Amino acid sequence: MKSTVKLTIMAILLLMGGSVIAQKFAHINSQELLMAMPESDSAQAAIENLAENYELQLEEMQVELNKKYDDYLQNRDTYTNLIRQTKEAEITDMQERIQQFQQIAQQELENQRNTLLRPILDKANNAVRAVAEENGFMYVFDLSLGNPIYFSEESVDILPMVKERLGIE
Repeated sequence: MKSTVKLTIMAILLLMGGSVIAQKFAHINSQELLMAMPESDSAQAAIENLAENYELQLEEMQVELNKKYDDYLQNRDTYTNLIRQTKEAEITDMQERIQQFQQIAQQELENQRNTLLRPILDKANNAVRAVAEENGFMYVFDLSLGNPIYFSEESVDILPMVKERLGIE
């Protein structure tokens, strides 16, 4: 009886060990995939265009602030206390508006980036998932997140399969 139990346990362990060995692993460089997707170019161009527009507006605001500040420095000795305080308040207010504009512009840029890139990322992730399921891969590692310490030559690079699925050459 004990030998039957031992044989059964050994058989289970061998089967479990065999299933671990039979698992298929794959890898992909998701950044390379995203760069190959044509939608990424138009999204990136739109984001860069928006960033340029914000930068131009910020430069205009900064030029205006510099003019006000230079004018203040040149004429402050001739100003009355009331005019001096008013000019200082204008300069301070303008600095605060510039800082607020920078913060809002960064938020808007990040929102636009998320809005434009989310569908592209979803499309890429869905294609990776579909290729992995079709080919029976248990795990797909993303090499763009950092270099793994080691991966076997038996790990399959699925980038070409995903590109084919997405119709990318």
